[in-house]
Amino acid sequence: MNERYPNLIYSDLGGKFSQDGISVELSIMKLEGSSEWTLEVINGAGNSCVWEEGFEDDKDAYIDFLQTVAENGIYFFLDECNVIQFPGR
Repeated sequence: MNERYPNLIYSDLGGKFSQDGISVELSIMKLEGSSEWTLEVINGAGNSCVWEEGFEDDKDAYIDFLQTVAENGIYFFLDECNVIQFPGR
């Protein structure tokens, strides 16, 4: 039996975000067939910050990202989140 894995669907709201000379890559995605969106921010060192809670839609995820930056600054993503180092980055 060939079980098909669901595709990842990426929101158009994701992409590069820069502030104060620091750039991060914003990824808002969900599994095909799922209603819950996931928010991930990857900093220049390749460290990934993933929100533990899902979002009802991609706009809610984007707004939460912007609120986090407004409240904590872009530096938050350099050393305050749960860091998962991706190999090869």
